[in-house]
Amino acid sequence: MDTLIQLDAVSVEFDGRKVLDNISLDIQRGRITTLIGPNGAGKSTLVKVLLGLQNKYQGKMSRKNKLRIGYVPQKLKLNDSLPLNVERFLKLTGKYSPQEILEALRLVGAEHLLKNNMHQLSGGENQRVLIAKALLKRPDLLVLDEPAQGVDVQGQIDLYDLIDTLRHRFGCGVFMVSHDLHLVMAKTDDVICLHHHICCSGAPADIKQHPSYIALFGTAVQESLAFYHHQHEHHHHDLAGQPVPGDVHDCSNHKHGHHQ
Repeated sequence: MDTLIQLDAVSVEFDGRKVLDNISLDIQRGRITTLIGPNGAGKSTLVKVLLGLQNKYQGKMSRKNKLRIGYVPQKLKLNDSLPLNVERFLKLTGKYSPQEILEALRLVGAEHLLKNNMHQLSGGENQRVLIAKALLKRPDLLVLDEPAQGVDVQGQIDLYDLIDTLRHRFGCGVFMVSHDLHLVMAKTDDVICLHHHICCSGAPADIKQHPSYIALFGTAVQESLAFYHHQHEHHHHDLAGQPVPGDVHDCSNHKHGHHQ
């Protein structure tokens, strides 16, 4: 087993309140780990710890020597008044040749966006460009914060397929944050359910039966999980962008912007 990052009893306090309480986990090369939990559960604080941006914690973290992390943020804040195409945006991230930039875009199926305006990309296109940016570092670990935010259902399925392909191609580990599990399910090896502490962790099929998961997310999600899993297995792609009746999480996803 090639462990990239290991946390041992890590806790983080803000103003005397424990945001993370006694977190122990391993992130392995070649595996996709998905962190789920409701809003305010401490997910972004945990990501900051993993990225080395939150250094005040109790407990212990060990990282593989010379670990390269590619980070894909949830949202990118760009100055709207600055003209910026995809190629120029990727050049800003380091000294990369035009060939390397094109290759990174090709890996995520986005080479056709090279000259496109960054401000006019759809949610799914934007995520692909951000993943290409992370891949330029040839990461051992890819960390993605809510990669499917503002992306329609078909786009989400494609995105998770892409992440799965990249994991196999690069042999990297993937740590993904999500606030719901329905589409992530088919492509995840390990799930960690966080609510300040780790409520439950394990294989997706076990997690969705777990009382802590059901208590946090309710049974409506379980039904949509089964539905999506079925859709995913059969590659029926007639859902593009339409929230499924009764799927509360999906509706909330779509209010973040619905561009094709």
